[in-house]
Amino acid sequence: MNILFENPDKVNGLMTVTVEEADFKDDVEKTLKDYRKKANFPGFRPGMVPMGLIKKQFGASVKMDTLNKFVGEKIYTYIKDNKIQMLGEPLPSEKQEPVDIEKDGPYTFMFDIAVAPEFKIELNGDTKLAYYNIKADDKLIDQQVDMFASQLGNYEKADSYDGEQRDMLKGDLRELDADGNTKEGGITVDGAVMMPEYIKVEDQKKLFDNAKPGDIIAFNPRKAYPDNDAEVASLLKIDREAVKSMDSDFSYQVIEISRFKKAEVNQEMFDHVFGKDAVKSEEEFRARIAEGLKPQLQANSDYKFLIDVRKYAEDAVGELTFPDALLKRVMLLNNKDKGEEYVEKNYDESIRQLKWHLIKEQLVAANNIKVEDADVKAAAKEAARMQFAQYGMNNVPDEYLDNYAGEMLKKRDSAAGFVDSAVENKLVQALKGVVTLDEKTVTLDEFNELMK
Repeated sequence: MNILFENPDKVNGLMTVTVEEADFKDDVEKTLKDYRKKANFPGFRPGMVPMGLIKKQFGASVKMDTLNKFVGEKIYTYIKDNKIQMLGEPLPSEKQEPVDIEKDGPYTFMFDIAVAPEFKIELNGDTKLAYYNIKADDKLIDQQVDMFASQLGNYEKADSYDGEQRDMLKGDLRELDADGNTKEGGITVDGAVMMPEYIKVEDQKKLFDNAKPGDIIAFNPRKAYPDNDAEVASLLKIDREAVKSMDSDFSYQVIEISRFKKAEVNQEMFDHVFGKDAVKSEEEFRARIAEGLKPQLQANSDYKFLIDVRKYAEDAVGELTFPDALLKRVMLLNNKDKGEEYVEKNYDESIRQLKWHLIKEQLVAANNIKVEDADVKAAAKEAARMQFAQYGMNNVPDEYLDNYAGEMLKKRDSAAGFVDSAVENKLVQALKGVVTLDEKTVTLDEFNELMK
């Protein structure tokens, strides 16, 4: 066997593999013998089928499969041994001539190889990058307290409807005829729930102002929600298609008015959020909230830092030359159902992401970053913790987080994402200790402005 690799322009490679019959003949014979042991031919006992019949039936396909496997293994071994940074997969070359495996070798196979461009990126103490420490100021803590108050709140009865309070109404709906009377055989809905504040048309919304239990209000659902057939269908308990021909007025007799009241900031709230008697005062409560926000705020800071690292590195590396024609072939091969138009539309963004991927690979290698299973699980667990925190669940037991993270890792796409997260987390921590940080303290509002 012989392998010749030509790479004149550094990014477009041509690999020519010449295989002799003797290189894989033994593997073919071994496979055919295994076939013979299992073959079931009429008139022959298992394992006693003449080899001639086995070769006639399976010889060509076994030879082709064995040859493809042999060539594939040798290609990847060559690429690894010669440290060729291949992009994508080897593609059969357009220079390839037909191969007749019915004849004895040698056989020649030609492959186009997309090679990554050569470049060098180094970050060290001379590299100065901003790092934004986000402080948990009073405004942010107030927002968190208000979130808990909303989560723990409940509805109470009210005497009259107030749209600014986003009151909820419960009442009976009756379809009306042209004279304003209840339509015989018309639509009726008992105990229909409404929040008039969300009615888009002002003259329809105003009909409910200051409504009291017992009041009867005439309105038109279709006019109230002109662009929301789904809302009308849900309110009237009818099929969405039926809404299109619905233009009737309806009476709505108010039975009950409910007003949402936020929970008070007291010991009950403290116990609910952090556990019984873990916090004894509002001051302690706010301090615990601030402490609990630190991991998420640092994660935000680290994310911004990685964005800045990327921009710095991409600018430092400059423009790179890629084997565009080859990579477009690879991209098309991976998106057969989407076609060439998709490839052309998305190619530039794909190259932008590829450039960052190659830069990141260098930085990971330069900083000796290794990711273990524990790192991946930690990334999944932290993602779970952040997810629960968004819903005000700050006291989730570690055991539950572990189980939740484990379930997320069972999904292939999620697992790959957490591997990337683990790599980037370690890279960020490593680079923060390598470059010179220009640290700045900002509020979350100021930080969000930076992220726009």
